[in-house]
Amino acid sequence: MTTSVGQATDPFWAATLRRWNAVCWVLFAAMAVGLAAMDRPGGSKYWALGLLGFLMLCYAVVDRFPHNPVLRPHTYLLVLVAVLGVFAYMRNSFGSLFMVTLPHFWMFSRTPRASLLFLGLATGSTLTGSWQRLGNSPKFFGETLVPVVIVVAVGGLIGLWVHSVVAQSHERARLILELEQAQAELSEAHQRQGAADERERMARDIHDTLAQGFASIIALAEAARAGLDSDPARSAQQLRSIESTARENLAEARELVGSAQRGGQVAAGSVAHTLRRTLDRFAEDTGLAVDAELADIECDQPTRIALLRCTQESLANVRKHARASTVGVVLARQPYGVELEITDDGTGFVVGDSAGFGLDGMRKRLAELGGELRVTSSVGDGTRVLATIPMDGEPGPGEDEEMA
Repeated sequence: MTTSVGQATDPFWAATLRRWNAVCWVLFAAMAVGLAAMDRPGGSKYWALGLLGFLMLCYAVVDRFPHNPVLRPHTYLLVLVAVLGVFAYMRNSFGSLFMVTLPHFWMFSRTPRASLLFLGLATGSTLTGSWQRLGNSPKFFGETLVPVVIVVAVGGLIGLWVHSVVAQSHERARLILELEQAQAELSEAHQRQGAADERERMARDIHDTLAQGFASIIALAEAARAGLDSDPARSAQQLRSIESTARENLAEARELVGSAQRGGQVAAGSVAHTLRRTLDRFAEDTGLAVDAELADIECDQPTRIALLRCTQESLANVRKHARASTVGVVLARQPYGVELEITDDGTGFVVGDSAGFGLDGMRKRLAELGGELRVTSSVGDGTRVLATIPMDGEPGPGEDEEMA
């Protein structure tokens, strides 16, 4: 897009151009009325009116059809240059026509250089026509040359200023458009990221609650079926555990739906009480010895849920992989925040080779609260999981570490 007023296509400059065209038509009409009413009858008057009518016709065509193959904007300017020269040769009032059409050299040119070129041609044509009529008389120098030069100089400066304003306006409009596009793309990216984060959060919650509950139900059902003949009392206890676990899973599912509707918020509760209930159920289902030291710590709901999920995931890993006989759980308040330690005397594993969703989910969940997860384990030596979460704006103990 050019910076010419005549080439401006945005709504603001299109409206500006329409106003300029309206002004030009008013000036053309005023000049035609002046020629018809004020000039003395004669051939010169009718020739002047005919030239003005021809010029107005050309202006109407180029204004209405700017891409007309016959009369293009630059062709119109050449016609204007010729008409000004003839008008100056015929009459003393050529200056009025020059003043009326001066904006056209800027409206219909593509560049400032082209505008100045056509304005120079018009000046030369006008001075030539006037010189042919007046010769080297003082009247030519005093009433033609000096006024024309002054008008052209002022018109040129005004035109250059207008081109500069239009160019800056187009640049601002372009920058504003780019900014709006960038803001729209950023907003869309934030929406996509928010949706992805919410899907990941829901996946972690489902994994840490419903999936673990279903895994427990399956393990209990298999054990109950295997002991129906040999140990009916134990099977009956396992069936009751299945019922309780299923009820808890149903409650967890309702809680997940409710938290999604509430924007991720969950109901309040005691950390120690919640963990104690989880550990009691684990000991009952697995028969493992659980040694728990749980301090009654006051914390916000995201911290409470993170500690609960870490406990559930760690116990699920003990159930599925560790083949342990004893599990230790310590919840304590430290100077830097709250600390949850879960240990077992199972088979252990190589931490660097672990690629499961559970540990990664715990790390991300704790990281969202400014906390960290440390996993210490080696084959045959059991496992230690240490979760730390800062509280009341206190910093954590350091960066995540994993030791094999």
